[in-house]
Amino acid sequence: MAEDEQRRQRRQRVFKGATILTGMTHSEVTCTVRNMHAGGAELKVSIDARVPDEFLLYVPTDGIAYKAVVRWRREDRIGNMFTGTAPKPHWHYG
Repeated sequence: MAEDEQRRQRRQRVFKGATILTGMTHSEVTCTVRNMHAGGAELKVSIDARVPDEFLLYVPTDGIAYKAVVRWRREDRIGNMFTGTAPKPHWHYG
C-alpha cells in the first residue's frame, strides 16, 4: 500500500520554518515543515541531522510546540505524528 493511502487525513502543503527541540542537552535542529495536518507533518532536515524518535516541534508562526513521534525517515525527510502540544521550553530563544 502506498504511503498516501495509509494516511487518515490529507496533509496541506506548507512552507514553515520550525525547530526540533530535544531533551538532549537542549539541542535544537532547524527544519522546514513541508506539509501538515492536525495529526502530523513532514519535515525537511539537514541530511546529517540527528533527530531522536520523540521530540518537540516548535513552529513559531503557529506559536505551538507539538509533541512529535517519528513515523518514517527518508534521506532528508522525516514524517511524524503529533501526540499533543506543550508550552515552548523557556530555554528556546525563538
